[in-house]
Amino acid sequence: MRPVLLVIAHGSRDPRHAATVQALVRRAGALRPGLRVETAFLDFNLPSVPGVLDRLAADGVREVVALPLLLTRAFHAKADIPAVLRQAPPSLSIRQAEVLGPSPLLIAAVERRLYEAGLTPADKPTTGVVLASAGSTDPEAIAVIAETARELRRTGWCSVRPAFASASLPRTEDAVRALRTDPDVRRVAVSPYVIAPGRLPDRIAAGAAGADVLADVLGPSPELACLLLERYDGAHADRRPVARTA
Repeated sequence: MRPVLLVIAHGSRDPRHAATVQALVRRAGALRPGLRVETAFLDFNLPSVPGVLDRLAADGVREVVALPLLLTRAFHAKADIPAVLRQAPPSLSIRQAEVLGPSPLLIAAVERRLYEAGLTPADKPTTGVVLASAGSTDPEAIAVIAETARELRRTGWCSVRPAFASASLPRTEDAVRALRTDPDVRRVAVSPYVIAPGRLPDRIAAGAAGADVLADVLGPSPELACLLLERYDGAHADRRPVARTA
């Protein structure tokens, strides 16, 4: 039997967050008939990660691929998720998949949302984009966001600047103002580089008040659904289980 795919999201008090995560997971599951796909949350929402792991063990499941629903490798991927997985029932063999980013599929998802917001490929040479993420204090995560902005720029956009809703600078509104000073930029678009709605995405939207275009969050895009399965397949092939506590 194939390992169960367990998608682990952070969770939020905002009900839109869990609804969006569930929609994304359902879309991924529909792409792989016969694969059992479960969702769990680290905080705020149910089901919890320990609760789902206990249920899977009770169902006789033996192998699980745990996929962090995160765009970068920061604290949750490096500490929180491994810690909770190490406490899983001993009958489960668990492998932690890589986080979603970086990936060309994420670049494609960002562009999809920009086009859905009204832009076209013909607008690229005159449009500056603010790639607005949630933010992190982890240097590795900040570096990945910066590289993602550079990769998006290489697809033909006039200029792409990273921004952050918390923990790091610049803020979205500052990046919008900076793009306004670029003589080659005729319009400014803000693309939230976040998966689901919530407090920080709302902060990004507020910071985009001075922009011409505000794209939607990445959400249950087909590119993200494919990326979940890509990370699942990579972890399944790796075969290395999560280390257990002594």
